[in-house]
Amino acid sequence: MTSLRLPIAALAALALLPPAARAADDKFPSRPIEITATFGPGGGADLMARKMAQVLEKRLGVPMPVNNVAGASGNAGLSKVLGSPADGYSVATMIALTVSAWASGVGNLKPEQFTVLAVVQDSPSMLFVPADSPHQTFQQFLNYAKANPGKMKVATSGYGTQDDITLRYLAGLGYKTVNVPFANPAERYSSPLSKGTDAIYEEPGDVAQFVDSKQYRTLVVFDDNRHPQFPDVPCSKEFNMKISDLPNFRTLSVSAKTPPEIVKVLTEAVKDAMNDPEWIEYAKKTYTYTPWVPNDQAAKKVQDFYSTVKGYLQRFKDEKK
Repeated sequence: MTSLRLPIAALAALALLPPAARAADDKFPSRPIEITATFGPGGGADLMARKMAQVLEKRLGVPMPVNNVAGASGNAGLSKVLGSPADGYSVATMIALTVSAWASGVGNLKPEQFTVLAVVQDSPSMLFVPADSPHQTFQQFLNYAKANPGKMKVATSGYGTQDDITLRYLAGLGYKTVNVPFANPAERYSSPLSKGTDAIYEEPGDVAQFVDSKQYRTLVVFDDNRHPQFPDVPCSKEFNMKISDLPNFRTLSVSAKTPPEIVKVLTEAVKDAMNDPEWIEYAKKTYTYTPWVPNDQAAKKVQDFYSTVKGYLQRFKDEKK
């Protein structure tokens, strides 16, 4: 009899609670949701995560602390999320740089291990040089690289990334440069200004402060069309280059094992947040505004990008034969 009394008493106590309190554990979310920024403080992924957290908190009604887990091109943070319960309380930034690294063999994760809530930022990458650089146009940059193979140093986010792929593509055309990777975003952004490197491959939002203050000059946008906010900057297609399919996108994602009903709650919140004037102003200011698309289209963008990088790597391999 004694063994039955505690459960009965507990049930009786639960029955005395108001309905809202009894349902609290069943309602999602009922506690803070952690966003893992997969790169260090001050970088594009970190700033995106913090701004999105601010906008999402108003919709989900719970705190959304951001935790930086940098390392291994984003793999450290994403591995942490996969190691956490798939209950919607662990969200991560999954960005193009990381997906490219996977395709290049950095880490053992794959796109299908995640559910993409949304592609929240998207931008073509560009090449920037200091304002006082002797290379004032992309053609001058190319001419120097061709005449001085291996002397031009370009700051990038790492090997196996779209930065690396683009430089390898240019090398295949006879414009050989040196990839100088930086794990710390702030160090990468300032490297050409301190003369540690000659140029930087980056998306414009991450170096907006340097561009707006005219410390950096934009040489080219790697796309088939000119950027609407940089109308005087030529695109790579104008140089007969086919390197427009490596955009720098950022997503918010969860484990693929997350229940559909929880994914739906998070997706609707992110969709709503992306239409918030505060978010739109931030995205446009960082040159990364993109309209919301459904989960399946967002997932397809990630998978297609992964396949595209694989295709480049296979092509580089075949060209060596």
